[in-house]
This record gives sequence, C-alpha cells and structure tokens, in this order.
Amino acid sequence: MASKAQRRPLGLNILIYGFVGLWFILAAFPFFWTLWGSFKVELDFFSIADWTNAITGERTQAAYDSAFTGAAYRGAWIQEEFWRNVINTFLVCFFVVLTSLTIGTLGGYALSRSGYRYTFWLLITALIFRAMPPITLVAGYLLPFFEWNVWGILPTTIIVLVAINQPFTLWMLHSFFQNIPKELDESAKVDGCTQFQAFRHVIVPVMWPGVITTGLFSFLLAYNDFAVTAMLLSESNRTMVPAIAAFLGTTYTEGNVMFAVAAVVSATAPLFVLVMFFQRQIVSGLTAGAVKG
Repeated sequence: MASKAQRRPLGLNILIYGFVGLWFILAAFPFFWTLWGSFKVELDFFSIADWTNAITGERTQAAYDSAFTGAAYRGAWIQEEFWRNVINTFLVCFFVVLTSLTIGTLGGYALSRSGYRYTFWLLITALIFRAMPPITLVAGYLLPFFEWNVWGILPTTIIVLVAINQPFTLWMLHSFFQNIPKELDESAKVDGCTQFQAFRHVIVPVMWPGVITTGLFSFLLAYNDFAVTAMLLSESNRTMVPAIAAFLGTTYTEGNVMFAVAAVVSATAPLFVLVMFFQRQIVSGLTAGAVKG
C-alpha cells in the first residue's frame, strides 16, 4: 500500500519523461546532425538554396553515386594527416593528467591533514591563480620559451597546461580528502604503517572515485584547450582543436569545411565513450565531494 501511495501520477510521469526526452533531443541533435553531415559534400550540408539537400544528399549522389561519402574523413585523416594531431592530443592529455593527479593527490592530502593556518591562504592563492584567464598566463611563458628555443613542442605546452590546471586539481582533491575521516590514517599507523603507507594503502583506495573524477576534468581541460595549444604549439605539433580551426582556413588561407566537420566528429566521439565508461565513478566522485563524511 505504501509503495502505491508513493507512485507518481501518470500525468506527472509523462511530463517528466517528455521533458527528459526533449532535453536529450535538443542536447544530442547538434552532434548527430554534424555526424550525418560529415558524410555529405559541402554543397549539400551547407546548401543555401535548399536545406533538405543535407538530408537527401542530392549533390553527394551526383558526385559519388551514393547519398553518403567518406571523402571528408579521408581528406582529414589521410590527406591532412589528422591522425598526427590525435596522437599529439592524447600525449598531452596523458602527461597533463598524470602530472596533475600526482601533484594534486599528494598536495591535497598534505593540505587536508595540515593544521597550519597558511593552508587556507595557499588554497586561496591557488584559487585566484585559477580564476585568471589562461591567455594572460601564457603570455608570460612566451619570452623564456623563445629565448630557450623550446617554443612549439609538446613538453612546454604540457608544463603550461599543468600550471593552469593544478590549482583546480588541488582544490578538488583537497575537498575529497577532507571528507575522509582522519581516524583511518590513525588506525593505519596503529597497525604499523608510515604516513605514506597509510596514504597509499588506505586513503587512496577509499577516495579512488574522486581521483577518477578529478582526472577526467583534467583530461577535458587539456583535450578541449584551444588558446594555450594554439599559441604554444607549432604547426607540426598541433593538437586536435587547433588543427580543426586550421581546416576552416582564414582570410589569407583557403580551408576545407568538410575536413573540419569530419574532424569535429572524430574529436567528439571519444568523449562520449569516455564519459559512458566512467559514468559510475564520476557520479560517485561528485557525490563524495558534495557530502561531508
């Protein structure tokens, strides 16, 4: 009887699911429309005369004897060697996440267990640093990078992205560690563990969802970055986002819009897979960070 009383009215269920379905359609439509258009020619997907050409593929049919073509993907991945940009992106993301999590985990744990007053001011300083626009920080690195002849390569870009991302990582992991009772550390020490052994074998396994959540946000920052990578990387070392912008061309260079469309789909698809794969850990980590332990 109690379960029946708690059931929502049918009309409310329809309203809720209808709203969720509408939101999903509106949110997912741009990606699926771009995915559909990536298999068309430019005159169809960006047709001014008749927008339905993007659906029927009239000019694509005339050019390739099919309503769909992979020409944009071949042009982007093979002709323009977009695969190099993909490798560069994942190298940057891997080392940014690895470095940020290593420093952030150790620093966040130390600050959460510290009883000194300067801990609060260190975190405030980090927050102020993170609030600054990244482009203003990049300008300070350009002169020494040029003088030391290290501009345009991946390691220097990784260093800058870590510097920009580290305050956020430190704050987020610090909040997770604060939610873990200090009694766990003390119990581990009673059992004969050192401070580091207690951290490694007891604390980290408990807050592993928080590490994954923080790592994912660090990954997305490096993956989606344009301003830093566009300014600090040479043409041969571009990551995906600056490369996509280059496909569009400028007032001085001719671009290929369909290469950019295919590259956008290629860059977006891994994010869907990543979020779906780690969705349980993300929800668990965000919940752990929002509730006091």
